[in-house]
Order: sequence, then structure tokens, then C-alpha cells
Amino acid sequence: MAEMPEIGKISPDIFRELIYPRLGAASPDVLIGPRSGVDAAVVNLGGKAVSLTTDPVFIVPEYGWERAAWFAINILLSDSVTSGLKPKYLTIDLNLPMGITKDQLSLVWQVIHDQCAGNGVSIVTGHTARYENCGYPFVGGATVIGEGELNQYVGPEFVKPGDKIIITKGPAIEACGIFAAMFPGFLARKFGADFSRKAQDIFYKMSVVEDALAAVSVGVRDNGVTVMHDATECGIWGGLYEIAEAAGMGVTIEKDQIVIEDGVKEICALFGIDPFASISEGTLLLTCRAHKAEAILSALAAKGIKASVAGEITPAGSGMKLVENGQEKPLVHPQVDPFWKAFYNALEKYDELEGKK
Repeated sequence: MAEMPEIGKISPDIFRELIYPRLGAASPDVLIGPRSGVDAAVVNLGGKAVSLTTDPVFIVPEYGWERAAWFAINILLSDSVTSGLKPKYLTIDLNLPMGITKDQLSLVWQVIHDQCAGNGVSIVTGHTARYENCGYPFVGGATVIGEGELNQYVGPEFVKPGDKIIITKGPAIEACGIFAAMFPGFLARKFGADFSRKAQDIFYKMSVVEDALAAVSVGVRDNGVTVMHDATECGIWGGLYEIAEAAGMGVTIEKDQIVIEDGVKEICALFGIDPFASISEGTLLLTCRAHKAEAILSALAAKGIKASVAGEITPAGSGMKLVENGQEKPLVHPQVDPFWKAFYNALEKYDELEGKK
């Protein structure tokens, strides 16, 4: 029997053992239900495809209130768009710490409103209150609902052998964005002030909304994208493993073909984490029909998004393979994301690293 992870999201093994066998009432209207590697469900509601995704509202005041709120809402929107459908509605529950002020809540809510308005999302219901024993960063939960036609959504069942794998932005986007936001002085002392300033920009790459919408604009299923997944906990390696597992296929990935943002290697080495196994909100993993790969790369490039073809889906039973420096080895799910331990270790030495003592 699988064990619970030390920290972070449960492993695919725990999901299969505890969650998947107990999903309430069965319904033929559930087109894509919960499974490892799937960020959003899709249901048939009156002949329309409706997507739903739920996540914590994750507010970190140390990022700065504006950045914290941008991050919180973009995590939610990013999972929604991986369905291939445009997000349309938001329901949100805010269980806030007693210490939050009216001005702080006002700023957080203004950013959430602005991001929703800019993406065509209506906030339709929710709950907002301050309570004892509530604390940052988890201050509630929210659900994003998308809508489209039944031929517009994507998911694991559309994946076929020979589909190409496209990866945007590369590894450890979230890990590096958070480290850069929290430890700018430490990065400046190690790599220079210019490096630290540029690293701050990684924070605002922690969204796949533009990536996903650009990709599906080319087409879906036999005309383009077949599945999409946001590489959050356990990063690119975990995300690719989960895609292949959800589709019941194998995968071959060429590590040397994966794009990487400037500064990522240096930041990950400094904090002692493997970038490819580290949390990477903002990195979109997608599969597509081979004849549409170049068109999808062009659509992403038109939005200024780095991306590359870095592998392909292989037949069921062929295994999960990683090619590095010409050598083939198994692609293994990391199980535990190295970011969390490194991050909390760094927080314990915050004043020392930031030169405040």
C-alpha cells in the first residue's frame, strides 16, 4: 500500500488507492472525471461541454499583496484552460485571517476582479469572512467553470501514439518565481543586481492561460491539441508521467530539447533542487497531432511564449522513457516535490539570506 507523501500533493498511487474508487454517484454526463494528470473535469450539461476545476485560494502576503492576488487567481484560471474551453464563471470562498485589513482585502479583490474581467470571467457567487484559526497562505477555495461545444474540449482519451509533446517555458517556473520574489537580496549577492531584477519577471510567467488558449486556437483533437496539463507539483517529470498514465500510453521525452528560461538553472542550483522535478505552475505540457505541432509552436511564439517539441507519445506497454545525453532511462514520477523542503529551509534562514542580520 502506498504511503502519504511527506508534504505536498498526494501521489498518483495514493489517488488510485483512496480517491479514485470513491467518486460518489456515477453519471453518464461526466465526460472527463477526476484522475491523476487531469486539471479540470468536463461534463455534458444540456448538450454543452462544461469544465470545472477547484483549487485553494493561495495568498502569500510576503510576495506583496498585488503579486499574491495575481498568483492566486492565475493558478485557478490556468487549471481551467487546460480543458480546452474558455473559463466563464468563478465561485470563490475566502476564509480570511483575523489580521487582514480592509485595505489589504480591497487590493486583493481588485486584482482578482481585474484578472477575471480581462479574461471574460464573471464572479457569480462566494463567501467572504474573517475567522479565528485561519492563516496564510490557504485562505479558502474557488471553482472556475468553463463552457464550450462538445467537440471543443480536450482530454486523455483523445491522445494517440505518435502525438508530439510540446512544453512551454521549461522547468521550475513557479519554484524560481517564488524564490526570486522572496529572496531578491540573496540572488543579488550571489549573481548580481541585474540577475535578481530579471529573475523577478519569472513570477509573472506563472500562468498557462495564454499558452493554452493560443495552442487550442490552432485546433483540437485530430486537428491539433489532444490533452493539456499544467506542470505544478513534481514539475515536468511528474506532469509527463501523469499525462501518459491518464492516457494509458507510453512516452519518450528528450531532456535536451526542453526549453529553459534564463536564470532557472542558477536559482535551482543555489537552492539545491532538481528543476525538472520542481513545481512549475506556468509550464504547459501538451500533446498534439504531429502535423499540427509547427502551427502550435508558431501560435505560441506569436504570444512571446518559449516552447519546443520535446518528445512523443508511444503505444501502450512501451513504457515511460527519458533520453538524456543520448542515454535512455526510465521516466520516474518524483513523488515528492523538492521545492517545499528547500523553500521552508530557506525561510528559516530568511534574515540571514536577505542580509537582515
